[in-house]
Amino acid sequence: MKVATFEAVVENGQIRIPGSVHLPEKARVYVVVPGVPPAAYIGSPRLARPEQAADFEKEVVEGDLDAGL
Repeated sequence: MKVATFEAVVENGQIRIPGSVHLPEKARVYVVVPGVPPAAYIGSPRLARPEQAADFEKEVVEGDLDAGL
């Protein structure tokens, strides 16, 4: 895949590339915006009270290997 890089500006919510750049209709383009943080960050869940971590321990219970089907 060949790649070309052009600097453009956003005006009224639309990306404007220089007039000297001609792209074919329906050309697939990728927009990279430097210096802008991601819109959202989803972190790992944390316990509000870490001392309650023992309440969330799993217990493994061995069952009958034959389900009786």
